Amino acid sequence: MTDRLTADCSRCAGLCCVALPFAASADFAVDKAAGTPCHHLQPDCRCGIHAGLREAGYPGCTVYDCFGAGQQVVQVTFGGRDWRANPELADSMFAVFPVVRVLHELLFYLEEARAHPAAAPLSDALEAAFAETDRLAAGTPEELAALDVEAHRRSVADLLGRVSDLARAGGRGPDHRGARLLGARLRGSDLRRASFRGALLVGADLRGADLRGADLLGADLRGADLAGADLREALFLTAAQVAAARGDTSTRLPPTLARPGHWAAARAPRRRHPARR
Repeated sequence: MTDRLTADCSRCAGLCCVALPFAASADFAVDKAAGTPCHHLQPDCRCGIHAGLREAGYPGCTVYDCFGAGQQVVQVTFGGRDWRANPELADSMFAVFPVVRVLHELLFYLEEARAHPAAAPLSDALEAAFAETDRLAAGTPEELAALDVEAHRRSVADLLGRVSDLARAGGRGPDHRGARLLGARLRGSDLRRASFRGALLVGADLRGADLRGADLLGADLRGADLAGADLREALFLTAAQVAAARGDTSTRLPPTLARPGHWAAARAPRRRHPARR
């Protein structure tokens, strides 16, 4: 299942570069409307500036993760057809892609939750939620278009919240669910088993913070400084969140996550110069 939830652009049709909108900002160099191909998208559905996206002003593209929804929509939902060869399918394909993306993200979290030892009391509920989400993701274009995916997301989120409570029991940390912590100074803080679910941590200073066992589901870590932070055993942390943050070689990550290539080397501590006499 993990491979299926990993994006494979070679089996997609550039859906994220067409179906989704973006606005000129620190993440994107220009505006783009939903359903309009990015002007860097090539005829083979590959990005023309993929190797230099950050330098060209598109760091938002480098941290996007469809969790395998792209190849699911093209290869399964539409049986290998794509919007360029079959333009009559474009609107439907673009409409269901975000729906499948949500479902695949939920499958990713449910897969992690099922493997967590603390979640054993909820194993039946997790198996049922996984099976139902998987069934929905395999639906027809019509079924996916009619699906109330946000209602399903809320149902799964409640279950994942119960898993988080079990995993963080016995010394639960501070509750920062949904908190606005933009630029917060949390350097060196003990944040073990804290909840940052849905929190805005944009630009937060988390250097050297202990985030072991913290719930980071949906936390916005764009530009957060994780140099030297310890994120081992963090719950529901994704590669996209890590890539959106800043870190270095001293940042400790869960074994399932790779260190982003754009992260800096470990920063040497500042030397104190002796006072002049």
